[in-house]
Amino acid sequence: MNKIDYQERYDALVKTIVMAGDLLICNLLFHGACCLDGLSSQSSELQSQLLLTAVYFGCTIKGGIILHKKKVRNFQIVGVVLRNLFYFSIAATLLLKAGDFILPARNLYIAYLLSLFVAISCFRLCVRFLIKFYWKRIRHRNGVVFVGSTENNVTLYHELADDPSIGYWVCGYFDALPNGSFPPECPYLGTPQDVIPYLEKHKADVRNLYCCLPSSKKDEILPIIKYCENHVVRFFSVPNVRNYLYHQVHFTMMGSVPCLSLHQEPLSWIENRFLKRTFDIVFSLAFLCTLFIPILILVTIITKLTMPGPVFFRQKRNGINGKEFYCLKFRSMKVNADADRLQATKDDPRKTKWGEIMRHTNIDELPQFINVLLGDMSVVGPRPHMVKHTEEYSKLIDKYMVRHFVKPGITGWSQVTGFRGETKELKDMEGRIRGDIWYIEHWSFGLDLYIIYKTIANALHGDKEAY
Repeated sequence: MNKIDYQERYDALVKTIVMAGDLLICNLLFHGACCLDGLSSQSSELQSQLLLTAVYFGCTIKGGIILHKKKVRNFQIVGVVLRNLFYFSIAATLLLKAGDFILPARNLYIAYLLSLFVAISCFRLCVRFLIKFYWKRIRHRNGVVFVGSTENNVTLYHELADDPSIGYWVCGYFDALPNGSFPPECPYLGTPQDVIPYLEKHKADVRNLYCCLPSSKKDEILPIIKYCENHVVRFFSVPNVRNYLYHQVHFTMMGSVPCLSLHQEPLSWIENRFLKRTFDIVFSLAFLCTLFIPILILVTIITKLTMPGPVFFRQKRNGINGKEFYCLKFRSMKVNADADRLQATKDDPRKTKWGEIMRHTNIDELPQFINVLLGDMSVVGPRPHMVKHTEEYSKLIDKYMVRHFVKPGITGWSQVTGFRGETKELKDMEGRIRGDIWYIEHWSFGLDLYIIYKTIANALHGDKEAY
């Protein structure tokens, strides 16, 4: 028998309503822009609207609606709208022009996109307000009790009670003894043996039970589970891991075995790795077969004229899973014995004037597209560090080695958010590591494209930290 997920059905209903409202606004505003430009009488307007509908749907369908979630803020809702419309405006404009569809005058079209952002943001915020109003109305019928009073349940109490708009009413907690960690607003209701009599007495109120008793108390837990399953009370088991895990954890299932992981890694999914690797191969091949050839010729000529030694510089660095590989660069320094030991500094005497130019414009990093093609690196990822630095910083910085869960990149999130160049103090490297871990946990194909865009933009106007 298939289990019906009512929460999923509720979420799907809200998403459908929001999407329908968005598409209605999108088409009405476009029709208005066409009217102002005298284009509304043309039959091809319908074709343009159908195209806009398809493009908007495609840009919004995956992760584009979050207002139905319990813990979400207004600025996050507006941020998602802005992100969706950014992709929509680019795709819609290109397709409308390429297909020779109706397109209002430039000023009217820009006004259409801006008004679309304002109108959809206001519409979604209004829907959010109505949802929160509904949650408040049903709060008295959505009671919660806690069984066990570990730190997890105390924290969970504040998550549910501090924001009444998410629709929960905390009735109290059960444990062997009262716990002073709970505030007076969360009353002590008795021992675990009192749970079932309490639920019997408050059938109309309690709909959720969070149990944080240890597994050694299974003889007390099992009757509670049985009662909940037979009396329309949702039972949640809260693992007691906060006494040794002070970190956000993520739930996964390995077959029938529940597991908690410390990091959510989108690139652990094979389809995401396939997408990223396909992009790496296509992007690196396209670059190496076109722009790289004249750049290589130019760099080779100038390097040979300005300093003795090889054109390329090979340095052993740590990649995915800590595996060592040789990272390629255009040589920007004189041949020296400290190349594998010391970072480049702002006024490093080892650099040549030509090397300074290459570093300032990131030209010296371009041979790493060969590393990408070979599979040692990716276009985007945490920057690979020298083996010596990995050995040193892994002993000084907590979670340093987490950055090696994915392939290193030519550019990365830390590099486009201010953590590029020399790490003068330990806190500079700590900031870089935090950025690398954030990237690993929040990877998306769109994020990679944004990082590439930011890297190119920084290279065009020069990066003051590139030395």
